[in-house]
Amino acid sequence: MAWFSLVLAGLFEMSGVALINKLHKDRNWKSFVLLVIGFGASFLSLSYAMESIPMGTAYAIWTGIGASGGAILGMILYGESKDWKRLVFIAMVLCAAVGLKLVS
Repeated sequence: MAWFSLVLAGLFEMSGVALINKLHKDRNWKSFVLLVIGFGASFLSLSYAMESIPMGTAYAIWTGIGASGGAILGMILYGESKDWKRLVFIAMVLCAAVGLKLVS
């Protein structure tokens, strides 16, 4: 259950990152509330996961999912570059997160 919570925390982190961009463009209360909910859910899920997953592993996987997911959402939603080199480095971050799971 802790690993599921950790992945969920990473997905909430991705939504929070995407909502930062939305808040920057829209500047309304709805965007702000969604941003707070996204990051709040991310921190709560991360906190639960860290009850049984070591802090270093949990944090690295959480940030890996958030960073790579944020980059992918930027490509899909905001037309950011989809250069193959960028995709390779995103894949490396995800492989490192999977590697941490395998050795933990």
